[in-house]
Amino acid sequence: MLLVIDVSNTNMVLGVFNGENLVANWRLSTKSGRTADETGLLICSLFEYSDVSVCDIEAIIVSSVVPDVMYSTLNGIKKFLKKDPIVVRAGLKTGINLRMENPKEMGTDRIVNLVAAYELYGGPAIVVDYETATTFDVVSEKGEFLTGITAPGLQTCADALYQRAANLPKFEIVNPESVITKNTVESMQAGLVVGHIGEAKFIIQKIKEHFNCPNMKVIATGGLGKVIYEEENGIFDVYDPVLSLHGLRLIYGKNRNKR
Repeated sequence: MLLVIDVSNTNMVLGVFNGENLVANWRLSTKSGRTADETGLLICSLFEYSDVSVCDIEAIIVSSVVPDVMYSTLNGIKKFLKKDPIVVRAGLKTGINLRMENPKEMGTDRIVNLVAAYELYGGPAIVVDYETATTFDVVSEKGEFLTGITAPGLQTCADALYQRAANLPKFEIVNPESVITKNTVESMQAGLVVGHIGEAKFIIQKIKEHFNCPNMKVIATGGLGKVIYEEENGIFDVYDPVLSLHGLRLIYGKNRNKR
């Protein structure tokens, strides 16, 4: 079995694959203060609440955009799971041609998503990832990365409202019952969610117009993507919350003999 770990600025997402089948997955908060011992023990403890044994793990692959947690993550894995994981970095085979000025600037989380979107759903496609930032990445029918757009994420915007406006409260990011609201919390929820729906529609429209591809697939992912998908599912063709896990599985398959 294969353990895949995707570390973003907000969440650490883990999954276990038996072949192509995802048999377990978990989502944790990303915390840079954890030691290697804490990280290793935490990962091992997850298996106690699943039908999978940690002893069944034969290989591990890790992708991270948070350098501060890589030492504790990798060393925790080596100490407690007794495995030397593959780390997604420059030089690994991905099947995606990064057509950009400096390919090293591309976050591994975005590459992982593009690999999964292209191989599972085909191209051309737009991958919209709702995490700390909301990203819109485009892959061609030949597996080429064509362009990417980065916008502030839902939680990032919600936190900014609370932190920068003295009289505004913290609030849960949920779908508003109506855009016509009668209290502060609902007005913030409506402004945030409906605003991001409008942002997604406009950016996707512009991308399709630029590439003259009105039928380009749109695949959404990320922890908060469900909020937008449930409110306005006409924007996306697919919502795949575990897209990155499948991307890591696919990259492992291309590099399983490489350490």
